[in-house]
Amino acid sequence: MPLIHERTFRVRYGECDALGHVNNTHYLRYMQEAAFDASAAAGFGMDAYSRLDRLWLTRQTEIEYLSPLRYGDSVMVRTWVADFRRVTSRREYELYRLTVGDSSCTEPVARAYTEWAFIDRHSGRPAPIPPEAVRVFLPEGAPAHPLARERIAPAPPPPQGVYTMRRHVAWNEIDAAGYVNNPVYLTYAEDCGINAVARFGWSMARMINEGYAIVARRNQVEYLVPAAMDDELEVATWASDVRRVSAMRHYTITRVQDGVLMARVHTLGVWMNLSTGQPARFPESMRADFAPNIAS
Repeated sequence: MPLIHERTFRVRYGECDALGHVNNTHYLRYMQEAAFDASAAAGFGMDAYSRLDRLWLTRQTEIEYLSPLRYGDSVMVRTWVADFRRVTSRREYELYRLTVGDSSCTEPVARAYTEWAFIDRHSGRPAPIPPEAVRVFLPEGAPAHPLARERIAPAPPPPQGVYTMRRHVAWNEIDAAGYVNNPVYLTYAEDCGINAVARFGWSMARMINEGYAIVARRNQVEYLVPAAMDDELEVATWASDVRRVSAMRHYTITRVQDGVLMARVHTLGVWMNLSTGQPARFPESMRADFAPNIAS
């Protein structure tokens, strides 16, 4: 059995969006904090990695949202290392809502995994993971057959109506490693997506007034190159695979000064009836309005 760690968070008011749900990025923040705590509890805290001149950088994460969290909820994150390779590690997560008055009664709200790379702090290159770390996190030994690593599928080519926006990296988006913190990339994508739907006539205000919203069911993020202070970024988005109640939205985040692709995001969105909480059919007028932004 791997070393399992649990951490509970109380949902704060500022973590909720206009729908009253915890914003998608905060699930990643809960996961990140739980991972850091799990590592420290096993004897590999920030100080230990500093002495080794090493750090962990996220390369890929995927999260599936099962039920929305709301203000005042308590959410428990259960996390463990699933396997190690020479310079990478896969950590898995299960998130549960705790029932008031009975912490043993839980409801699943999300499940996720993150691929981490072990990096030399000075060279920025991958470094071998210490054997003692493997022994601590996997006391019974690493799996005989490591889990398959599935890369995020490539997006279809963007259509003519691809939507783009630009932004500069802000000081409050930088973490202690000197890079944009991982959940912030999802914020970039979400902001771009909200602006895009407004551009094609479906602002958040319009959707909410009509009793509907687009709710994320799954996010996949691939981190390719870390963004740093003062980088100017271009975020582009377009849709594909539009079905009766769901669609995929794709994002690329590119550094303007040299055209380097920094990250990719795929979001599975569902058209939701806010009064029932159930999926609903996309309006035909919406499909027509979005046609220029949908990949063939």
